[in-house]
Amino acid sequence: MKSFIASALMLLAPALALAQTPAKTEAKPETKAVAKPAAKPAAKSDTKSAKAADKAPAAKKSSVAKTEGTSSRSQLKSAANQVATGIIAAEAALSPEELAIAERVHVGRIPCELGAFVTVTAEPASPGHFHVEGKGFKYFMAPVATTTGTVRLEDQKGGAVWLQIANKSMLMNQKLGQRLADECMSPQQVVVAEAIKKNPPVSVLEPLK
Repeated sequence: MKSFIASALMLLAPALALAQTPAKTEAKPETKAVAKPAAKPAAKSDTKSAKAADKAPAAKKSSVAKTEGTSSRSQLKSAANQVATGIIAAEAALSPEELAIAERVHVGRIPCELGAFVTVTAEPASPGHFHVEGKGFKYFMAPVATTTGTVRLEDQKGGAVWLQIANKSMLMNQKLGQRLADECMSPQQVVVAEAIKKNPPVSVLEPLK
């Protein structure tokens, strides 16, 4: 009986060996199939990085082009403003007499009646010209010669006149026929006004004593 079992095992051994051999060969394709999908994402990532690298120089070029365009426009505007300022200054050139009047203009923030203020500022780009502004108005004025010696500034386009005498100043809009500010006194005018109060001038209507 034992010899019969041993003979049977010997006959079955080759069959078992053949049965195990295909299993090994079938396992190889599975390993290849698993390896292939793992390689695809790497290829995609490489493609994306390559596209991003291609786009980066294009973005830089567009930003550089925009910067250059903005810079050139700014330069053109600046040049145009300089030319316009030069033309205005040339047209607004004053005579020696008018420049002498401009030297007598009181500048600064000048208080007026009813709590109002008028600010007179010299324009550096146009010697002898002044900005006269306050609440609700702003004028660009130039001196005008008078026969009385009164300091007179005018804005011909705006129709405004600034009159300055020894003890006060006033602003008028001739187009509207209105006084925009009255009894305006700079520190120098305040001194003169106080002196007049202490020593009033003799009226021509009063009889001589």
